Amino acid sequence: MAGLVAVIYGVVAYGFTLVALLYLIGFVGNLIVPKSIDSGTAGPLLQSVIVDTLLIGLFAIQHSVMARQGFKRWWTRIVPPSVERSTYVLAASFALLILYWQWQPIPALVWTVHNPTAAAALDSIFWLGWVVLVASTFLLSHFELFGLSQVFARLFGKPPSDAKFRAPLLYRRVRHPIYLGILLAVWATPAMTAGHLLFAVVITGYILIGIQLEEHDLIQQFGDQYRRYRQHAAMLVPLPGRKFADPKDADV
Repeated sequence: MAGLVAVIYGVVAYGFTLVALLYLIGFVGNLIVPKSIDSGTAGPLLQSVIVDTLLIGLFAIQHSVMARQGFKRWWTRIVPPSVERSTYVLAASFALLILYWQWQPIPALVWTVHNPTAAAALDSIFWLGWVVLVASTFLLSHFELFGLSQVFARLFGKPPSDAKFRAPLLYRRVRHPIYLGILLAVWATPAMTAGHLLFAVVITGYILIGIQLEEHDLIQQFGDQYRRYRQHAAMLVPLPGRKFADPKDADV
């Protein structure tokens, strides 16, 4: 029964995550969703900057703190290890939903691209970013990243899988393709408002800090193997001649 409850919880958390991610696409791209990054009534500039920065900070703190190994060790004394990841993605989804709900637009235009070809190119980069993000989750283990593998393993009585370093396909050239996808998506727009720019700048700052925290944990976990990986694969931007290939790793 406990395993079944964990599966239901994991599936619900995964559903919320999909909704939050799909809404994020519409939010950043001003597409379809009822409340986007540039929609709504604009308030006082200083208030909007403070509120929006705090909203992104809420997501960043949740996303980074709950991902740390020390927090996980403490947290799994309270929640079963099988639902730790599901709880993490559910909390991240709620942080995003709060951001969508309370976001205050700052509509002043920073740039507008009028050339149809250039505008189309930026729109294409926007969609490329989301494709890179989603594809990168599947290159590793999409269902493990979002907690489903863990809850089903518990249901069927399988032991948790051991962490194993892998660098498939795009990961051979870029250490953080998920973050690369996010950066492409938030910066590529033909019409950049001040609110959108604030979102892009703060998200970029968070990503750069988050990478340092994440790689510190990865070095602790995988040691010299990850250090070699860092020497050969670029952090975010694929560079000619930089490619990781470790013949000792069967997954690379």
